[in-house]
Amino acid sequence: MNKSKNVFETRFCRHLDELKWLYMELYGNDAMFAELCDSMGRFYQERNEDLKILDLEREAQPDWYKKNDMLGMMFYIDNFAGNMKGVQSKLDYIEKSNVNYIHLMPFLDTVEGRSDGGYAVADFRKVQEKLGTMEDLEHLTAACHKKKINVCMDFVMNHTSEDHAWAKKARQGDEEYQSRYFFFDDFTIPGMYENTVPQVFPTTAPGNFTWLPDAKKHVMTTFYPYQWDLNYRNPRVFNEMMYNFLFLANKGIDIIRIDAVPYIWKELYTSCRNLPQVHTIVRMMRMIGEIVCPGILLLGEVVMEPEKVVPYFGTVEKPECHMLYNVTTMATTWHTVATRNVRLLKQQLDIVNRLPKEYVFLNYLRCHDDIGWGLDYGTLMQEGIGERSHKQYLNDYFQGYAGASNSRGELYNADPLTGDARFCGTTASMCGIEKAVCEDRCGSNTLERAVRLDVMLHAYMFMQSGIPVIYGGDEIGQLNDYNYKENPHKAADSRYIHRGAMDWKAAGQIEDVTTVPGKIFSQLDRLEKIRKSEKVFMADADTWTIDTWDESVLCIGRYYEDEKIIGLFNFSEYDKTAWINETDGTYVDMISGRRMQASGVNIPAYGFYYLKKENEPGGDSDEIL
Repeated sequence: MNKSKNVFETRFCRHLDELKWLYMELYGNDAMFAELCDSMGRFYQERNEDLKILDLEREAQPDWYKKNDMLGMMFYIDNFAGNMKGVQSKLDYIEKSNVNYIHLMPFLDTVEGRSDGGYAVADFRKVQEKLGTMEDLEHLTAACHKKKINVCMDFVMNHTSEDHAWAKKARQGDEEYQSRYFFFDDFTIPGMYENTVPQVFPTTAPGNFTWLPDAKKHVMTTFYPYQWDLNYRNPRVFNEMMYNFLFLANKGIDIIRIDAVPYIWKELYTSCRNLPQVHTIVRMMRMIGEIVCPGILLLGEVVMEPEKVVPYFGTVEKPECHMLYNVTTMATTWHTVATRNVRLLKQQLDIVNRLPKEYVFLNYLRCHDDIGWGLDYGTLMQEGIGERSHKQYLNDYFQGYAGASNSRGELYNADPLTGDARFCGTTASMCGIEKAVCEDRCGSNTLERAVRLDVMLHAYMFMQSGIPVIYGGDEIGQLNDYNYKENPHKAADSRYIHRGAMDWKAAGQIEDVTTVPGKIFSQLDRLEKIRKSEKVFMADADTWTIDTWDESVLCIGRYYEDEKIIGLFNFSEYDKTAWINETDGTYVDMISGRRMQASGVNIPAYGFYYLKKENEPGGDSDEIL
């Protein structure tokens, strides 16, 4: 007990001065800070011994998450396996998929029909009844830890559900609880906010405020009317939300995904995005975690281009988030699929690759959300490509209407006035597998090419700098699910097209390589095992792009401790030759085992190569593959 107490006190003293300075700068409230400190001690004492041991192991190896064995999978618990006990029963499958990091999509208590996919939390300390209990969560995380699987969850800090206990009391007129939100008697001040604050959902949830007839007040609702923004000017809000954070960490959560990070602090006459106080809050959250539960990681959801999200990493001396999403590269990847032109993607990767190696990005082809076309239109306009027309082309392409597309999917939040819209669909359906399976009556070549595109995109994602995350079902090529239209609570939200229930019948075919699930699973399994066995895939390896002299072919190089690998990716439906000139020795194709020169490399349509440089010379090599 004394040793444990000393560990806590050492961590606490290490951060006390900075934590107190930031807290007092923001709130100037000694009593509330003292309460926060006392509560941190209590949460530390409540943390179980297994988690404390894990904390010590990770403190000793602070870069544990930057290794080449990290592979994530995200899924909704009910869609994947019914409930938390069901997920626990599927851990062998997750392990077989080479996954050691699962992101459980929002599972805290919410109200059906007013949930926004679980992002309107009614109780931060209760699991949705259909999914299980907090005890089930503890059992699941413990079982995951035995298999060396990390567990991630969403922590929705910006707002609560209108069904949260605080919101109910605020609606009833309790001024103490109204101060935890943004309440106004008339529209004077809300109108001033509206002059500078952008709308998140201008068509489905216009404006940033909602009128409450029963309370006769306006409340700030940046997202949907049933999601009330929290007022972090109130230290009670910050303290209580930190207590929720620590409570959940003590249930065995390894990675806390902070939802909508840039929105947390609101300031009149600003956009209420990315304000300095947000970084103060995230920095304090990082220190609170390092004091109580240093084994956990903070993952920030910041939807901006990489060079603009980097402030959320903080600095080496004062870090904030451990990891951030690589959102723009994801969108640019699909732009590249539609245009068969890698120029913008290469430029995007060059920007990411120039950033400090301490920064870890999560890379993905798709997630639970829609794909917004947040591209570098400044660069595209220099090439004569207009923003509105290009967004229209991309949405037409992925619906299967333009550009000789085989993609299938649906628009989300389409705005007929601006022409803006986002896109929804599974990776397999966007790659043409749905069309080939469900619409083409003859044409195995079409299916083969669609599968090849799907696998190539994953191979490319594994080559990027950072940690790859797949969406549950993508490992078996799961298609769009149109059944959501029959559910009145989901029919208006096309994002559910790619949130379909896991097809366990298809998953049962992963050993049969004559099936689509078997083809995709086996090829991804090969790539994932290569990635885990080769240290050149470490998150902090040197990474760069190489000119190929073909607009459809992307080339990525990686180097780590005298090992070098080159990835070549053909984004075209035609065979191509990459005129790279890596004349520093002989390379081995890591898929076929063939030895070759990395010069003029012939790549089949939607094909790829992983070429590893041989350290020792020997034997003859093929000049061209």
